[in-house]
Amino acid sequence: MFAAERRQLILEMVRANGAVSLRELARVVQTSEVTVRRDVRALEAEGLLDRRHGGAVLPGGFTRESGFPQKSLSATAEKTAIADLAAALVEEGEAIVVGAGTTTQELARRLARVPGLTVVTNSLLVAQALAHANRVEVVMTGGTLRGSNYALVGSGAEQSLQGLRVSRAFLSGSGLTAERGLSTSNMLSASVDRALVQAAAEVVVLADHTKLGTDTMFQTVPTDVITRLVTDEPPAHDDRAATELQALADQGVQIAVAGAAGATAARHEVPLPGQRRTRTGLRSAAGPLAPDPLPDRPARVADLRRR
Repeated sequence: MFAAERRQLILEMVRANGAVSLRELARVVQTSEVTVRRDVRALEAEGLLDRRHGGAVLPGGFTRESGFPQKSLSATAEKTAIADLAAALVEEGEAIVVGAGTTTQELARRLARVPGLTVVTNSLLVAQALAHANRVEVVMTGGTLRGSNYALVGSGAEQSLQGLRVSRAFLSGSGLTAERGLSTSNMLSASVDRALVQAAAEVVVLADHTKLGTDTMFQTVPTDVITRLVTDEPPAHDDRAATELQALADQGVQIAVAGAAGATAARHEVPLPGQRRTRTGLRSAAGPLAPDPLPDRPARVADLRRR
């Protein structure tokens, strides 16, 4: 495929999806990520798209928000792996809150198997994923429906969360940086996410590597409030994402990295310096996961940055 044809296809994919990872672009155009990165740089120079860490977005991505159809097609394998790992954190009989998003929707599908669980959510997609789970109680917030992401927002949603207390919140967003924490492009969504955080003892952020280092307009969760980040492993060339992971770890965020090969990916937790909280280990449907015995794990994020 000639460079012009390849770049036209890349541009069409970004226009159709709003944001696409380099990994997905390389797969579709059947070339290396190095070549795709060069094409993305050329398209950015022409003002046709913007580069983001590990991917490309339409111009104006700082305030632009992709709709549900676009988000559901982006980084699907990574989201599946992240959801698998995040679900292992949830125990029987817990009460949790789950925010809106395509990654949290994937998480909800796995939570349907956890008995005695109570899930509070403002997401119609999360509630739908749990609708037929007879051992899971779903509590919906009030509010006004925001059609672009099927979430309930506004004062009704926020007021319904007052006085609520749960063990942890699972949230996603549009971007994550060590400097500002989790952020999103919509003011109403950000406000509800902040209310969800207020109801939880711990905050777990679900974000694939394309969101690392991306900053959007409205802050939802400051870095010092985030207990744990569940993400996928950045590509070997993505030094910025690895650097962002290290910066988050330095601020006390616990990092859990899932493989990017989908639901069958290996799952492990990365112990890092400066953790604020400790846990007895991850838990899967089959029981507790054994602690990782490898002695070089504390240097994990630093190793990613050096690749």
